[in-house]
Amino acid sequence: MVQRREGSHGGDRRVLVVLFFLLSPAAFLTTASQDGPLPDQEPFFSEVRENMARANREQVRYGYKERRTELHTNPFGHLGTGDVVLYAVTPGPSPSITFRTLLERNGRVVEDSKAEKKERQVRTGGPSAVDDTVATLQFSIVRRELLNGRQTIIVRFTPRRDANPQTREGKLAKMFSGSIWVDEAAREVTRVEATAIEDLSYGFGLLARVRKGSVVTLTRERIDDHLWLPTSVKFKGDGRALLALRKLNIDFAVEWFDYKRH
Repeated sequence: MVQRREGSHGGDRRVLVVLFFLLSPAAFLTTASQDGPLPDQEPFFSEVRENMARANREQVRYGYKERRTELHTNPFGHLGTGDVVLYAVTPGPSPSITFRTLLERNGRVVEDSKAEKKERQVRTGGPSAVDDTVATLQFSIVRRELLNGRQTIIVRFTPRRDANPQTREGKLAKMFSGSIWVDEAAREVTRVEATAIEDLSYGFGLLARVRKGSVVTLTRERIDDHLWLPTSVKFKGDGRALLALRKLNIDFAVEWFDYKRH
C-alpha cells in the first residue's frame, strides 16, 4: 500500500485492482436479509462483474484531474506524508501509457510544468491479478443498507485460510478483510472499506512497518450516463519507521475528478 513517491501511481492501481475485482459468483455465500429476499446470487454478481470489467476497459480512454497527498522517505528511514499535488492526467497511445502534468502544489499554481510519460508494467504469465485475488478471498452477502439515498447490497470479504496467492495483488488482498457496498439498481461497486488484519511492511520490512488496523476506503461514482469510475481512495494508519525509530501517522488520500473522454 505504501509506496515511494516515484512509484506511488502504480501502487494505487494495484490497490484498485484488488478492491475492484473482488466479485465472483462462485466465491459468494448468501445469508438471510431482514428487508426481504436478496437478489439471486448468480445473475446479480454476473452483472456486477460485467460492469467492473467494462469500466476497466473504458477507463483508459478518459482523462481526469488527480489530487493526492505525496508519500516519501528520507535516508534515515522516515516515512510520512508530504505535499498535496494536483495533476492533469491524459491517456497515451496505448492503455499502459498516461501523461501527467503537475498543475498545483499545496494549492499554488505550478508554472511551465511539462507532461511526464508514465508507463504501467503489464504482467505476463501465471494467474491474472483478478483471478488470484478472487481465489484468495472468501465472500458473503450480509444485508441491504441505504447509502446516500440508494439501496446497496453489502458484501463481506475475508482471506481464505488455505489461500496461496501468487501475485502481488493477491498477497496484498490476503492482508485485508472488509466490506463492499454494491448499488443494487445499478449493479455497481460504490464503496469499499478494507482493514489490515496484519502489519504491512514497507521497503522489504527494513524501512517501516504499518500496524494492523490500518484502513483503506475506496469510493466510486457515476461519471456519465453509463460509466462508474473511482473518485477517491484513502489510507489511514500508524506504525513505526524502523531505522529512525520514529512513530508514523499516515493519512494518505487520492481524489479523481473532472473525467473527460478522449
